[in-house]
Amino acid sequence: MQTLVTDRPEEAANWLNRGETVAFPTETVYGLGADAFDAEAVAKIFSAKGRPSDNPLIVHVATPDRIGEVAAEIGEMAEMLVERFFPGPLTLVLKKRNSVPEIVSAGLPTIGVRCPSHPVAAEFLKYCKHPVAAPSANVSGRPSPTDWKTVYHDLGGRIACLLRGEPSTIGLESTIVDCSVNPPRLLRTGAVSIESLRELVPDLEIATVCKPGEAPKSPGQKYRHYSPEAEIVLVETPPQSLPTDSRSAWIGLAAPPAGATKSLRCRDMDEYARVLFVFFRMCDAEGIGRIYCELPPEEGIGRAIRDRLVKAAG
Repeated sequence: MQTLVTDRPEEAANWLNRGETVAFPTETVYGLGADAFDAEAVAKIFSAKGRPSDNPLIVHVATPDRIGEVAAEIGEMAEMLVERFFPGPLTLVLKKRNSVPEIVSAGLPTIGVRCPSHPVAAEFLKYCKHPVAAPSANVSGRPSPTDWKTVYHDLGGRIACLLRGEPSTIGLESTIVDCSVNPPRLLRTGAVSIESLRELVPDLEIATVCKPGEAPKSPGQKYRHYSPEAEIVLVETPPQSLPTDSRSAWIGLAAPPAGATKSLRCRDMDEYARVLFVFFRMCDAEGIGRIYCELPPEEGIGRAIRDRLVKAAG
């Protein structure tokens, strides 16, 4: 298969409306989309990515008023979150309509729904006939892509079309809140912080990692994710120097230790989030054997960075 790269949202939507897969930019990471009501098209996502079939997909809508196309009920709490955070990097898990194919929800009675704020994504979704099911546009388990060239590296020749846009401004996947339960439960951290969520939902709970045999209600709960080929070493404070027995890299908020073959000192946690997956892939391209990663404070987006680092380290 030859992958078409285009700058035109309407052209990309035409491919999707014909039952094909299309990668597209969002403010979080690039997504790989298919018509959420076309089970055969959605199956192509799993095939292209090598994604486990029990890992549910998030459905993307052009505007908040289209949530009802896939969700059977929204509820007062979800409505409040929609009003505050949509469009934006927040996914809500809601009771799904029976018309949504089971392959999208991995057989669960719920569905994750998001409305991206990225202007190219909004334009693309506007031309799509139906809501779009879309995980990140990468080979399953690898660091998520934040620019179109990374998508092409992973999925070129496996997907029909790639909608080119600017690099993602956040760099980490969306926050996910399960509103199908009471009280609501945080399933995945992201740019919408737990602190800002608790301003609206004071009793918000934090979900635990899926137990063996348990079905995940959202992406990122069960399988190893975001992993580069290099070994990930997590540290609370930087060592004075790195071992010389392999090519080692450093990323964090502190100054890099002595002996780092490659390093990136981030100005703040927003930059740390934005460049983390890019740095992982750069290290792989340069044959780095070990990446030392500073664990940031568990506040704001720092909690999401820690989550991705822990999952990347396995």
